[in-house]
Amino acid sequence: MFKIKTYNAISVKGLERFARDKFEVGSSIEQPDAILLRSHKLQGEPVPDSLLAVARAGAGVNNIPVDDYGKQGIVVFNTPGANANAVKELVLAGMLLATRGILPGIAYAQSLGDMTDSAAMHALLEKEKARFAGGELRGKTLGIVGLGAIGSMVADMALALGMKVLGFDPALSIDAAWRLSNAVQRMENLPALLGRSDYVSLHVPALDATRHMINAQALAGIKPGAVLLNFARESIVDPAAVLAALQSGRLGRYVCDFPEPGFAQEPRIIALPHIGASTEESEENCAVMGADQLIDFLENGHISNSVNYPAIRMDRTPGATRITIANDNVAGVLGHVLGVLADAQVNVLDMSNRSRDALAYNIIDVESAPDGKVIETIRDVGNVIRVRVV
Repeated sequence: MFKIKTYNAISVKGLERFARDKFEVGSSIEQPDAILLRSHKLQGEPVPDSLLAVARAGAGVNNIPVDDYGKQGIVVFNTPGANANAVKELVLAGMLLATRGILPGIAYAQSLGDMTDSAAMHALLEKEKARFAGGELRGKTLGIVGLGAIGSMVADMALALGMKVLGFDPALSIDAAWRLSNAVQRMENLPALLGRSDYVSLHVPALDATRHMINAQALAGIKPGAVLLNFARESIVDPAAVLAALQSGRLGRYVCDFPEPGFAQEPRIIALPHIGASTEESEENCAVMGADQLIDFLENGHISNSVNYPAIRMDRTPGATRITIANDNVAGVLGHVLGVLADAQVNVLDMSNRSRDALAYNIIDVESAPDGKVIETIRDVGNVIRVRVV
């Protein structure tokens, strides 16, 4: 029986993925095998010795001490793409709100609440509607920074609307490249994209390398009057630089999901209260994806969408016992482990080894279950972090 501790309000559809005869799920479990959470911050909290994995029902993992957990053999998962459609649709809403006089038009119409003469109201609206005229998206150029799950969906949406699409992503994966339409023109650098785009939409993770990537220097080269949209992370944009660019007239509008002090007083900023993934469907998708990843890891040792360990999967060998090993990515560890198994006359039927930066992970199917002494010997091998019999 695996124990799953939950934080925050996890969608019922996700919780229902855990079979009751195999999993105990609850918010008060003290020695969990895994944690499923959304935004709860784990930094500074004690780490149970029992903890094997953490799944974040969402893309961002800045609420989890990822590196520290990796060194302890705790696999951290996220759910990239599960909320992509929700964010994509909000990007479209942001572009429309920035382009058409929708918000001021609504405010003006609501200000006429005391009028009782329908004909007079219609005549007044006809007279005043020119104040709220805007432009169309068709034919404009959208620059997308970050071409992963969300960025590629935003690109497809923009192409369907008749926009030209430019893309920049120095870390574009092979899988992401396959998803990307060949109608997207890839740019070699950020300044080139900023200088040619009527709209710029940001879809990169919050990393040291992306902190304030949109700063005063970047905004100095943006196309005059462009609209900047940030539905990724607040740290990507320097808010002081954005305010200065708006006030100088270089930047046309800023639409974001991350209000900052001073934004409310700037009429050219549309700031939403971090609702990019706040749809019922998105929360369900994230919860289901996170739960499924935990289940597959706990039951089979498989890893997918981890942010600290490599992706790895191996078909089960019929009748075999499975051993999984997390270790530092240094030479000789796997050979030493195989030597321990050979000395104990444990026959290896199949195995897979993958590494990611400083960490490595192994799946080994053996013919017969090794006794506890063999497993303890493997645990004592230098640079081995964690050993499980699955």
